[in-house]
Amino acid sequence: MEELFTSKTSETQGHNPPLADRMRPKTIDEILGQEHILGKNAPLRHFFEQADFPSMIFWGPPGTGKTTIAHIISTSADYYFVRLSAVEAGVKDVRQVITAAESYKKGGRKTLLFIDEIHRFNKSQQDAFLHAVEKGIITLVGATTENPSFEVNSALLSRCQVYRLHYLKDEEIIKLVERALKDDEILKKQEIEINDWQFLTTIAGGDARTALNALELALKMYPKSQKTIKLTRLDFERALQQKTASYDKKGESHYDTISAFIKTLRGSDPDAALFWLAKMLDAGEDPKFIARRMVVFASEDIGNADPFALSLAVSVFQAVTLIGMPECRINLAQGVTYLASCPKSNSSYFGISAATELVKSGAPLIVPLHLRNAPTEYMKKESYGENYKYPHSFPGHFIKEHYFPDDMDPIVFYKPGNFGKEAKFKERLETLWKERYEKK
Repeated sequence: MEELFTSKTSETQGHNPPLADRMRPKTIDEILGQEHILGKNAPLRHFFEQADFPSMIFWGPPGTGKTTIAHIISTSADYYFVRLSAVEAGVKDVRQVITAAESYKKGGRKTLLFIDEIHRFNKSQQDAFLHAVEKGIITLVGATTENPSFEVNSALLSRCQVYRLHYLKDEEIIKLVERALKDDEILKKQEIEINDWQFLTTIAGGDARTALNALELALKMYPKSQKTIKLTRLDFERALQQKTASYDKKGESHYDTISAFIKTLRGSDPDAALFWLAKMLDAGEDPKFIARRMVVFASEDIGNADPFALSLAVSVFQAVTLIGMPECRINLAQGVTYLASCPKSNSSYFGISAATELVKSGAPLIVPLHLRNAPTEYMKKESYGENYKYPHSFPGHFIKEHYFPDDMDPIVFYKPGNFGKEAKFKERLETLWKERYEKK
């Protein structure tokens, strides 16, 4: 078991380890991003200051620092560090680690057990940790890309703090690469310039390891003796054997593509909508941005022609937030095909626009007395709520009443369309408010 306990990863033992490993932060101050857990007054910062850590699960996408933080914890608090992969290890391995940890504990040393992809352990394997975690025999740090509330059993989850890590921002990816060009013992011997930062950050997609691997692969296209190198989009494409659509998340292409996407949904073409969705996702667009626009679209362009469209769009947004890429592309695709296939109505959108315009133009805004609330005796004496007719007390749960300000004639703002559920609304409203709709 002695060989399991090491403060270094096996990757660092060879000659010239990969750039991503050479640039692995050694202190929390070197970590980019994750300010919500590592910044001033954040929970992990406090644990580092105390050199005392609870068992934890780091939940986040690849390349965001889960393994790195575990390593830094082990060195900062002088733990014996054991790393197991849930893909390869079983209950027997876990029990061997716990047995060895008990011996180290008697000698005054703590053990940190890092489980990579902890979500791949089944329930019985996860149960093997419970006693050791509860008794403090090991400090468990698990890493997972999946939602631990679904993939980690509740007994183990209750014994661990869960911290979510996020994709790095583009500016953090750029800072990381610039740091590598400046500080890495190998790269700093050359003058390296990157001509297309947008393409590199798009390829990285918020993943630090991917960014550094892409840089290293692109540089391998040049001889080591070449002192000056200018990396272009073509260099990255050749090295990675992939192309990413021209797409600036803050520029014109971003707005052009989302415009095409929305107009395609509006035009009831699910196939074209899926194409534009695929372009945005391939280029690294934030899936939550797409989902938010779909929620707006559901009310603006479908409305009451299919009231369920809004519920579905909100559910898609929640699923995207919960699941993340790459799986959430399936949730988005379901929402896109439904919204594109729905009957369309912009009546709600035009209704609120017309009402807002009238309010801003100086329409009377005083609420009539019969529509006011009367929570106090004084208000009742002032006739608040007097003569209000309660619709449920009348046949059909309806009574004709004047709901506009006293000095204002009723106006038709909402003009239901002839499709889907809205066609029934139109029929009902034209019957209830016959005179009003005959005037419009």
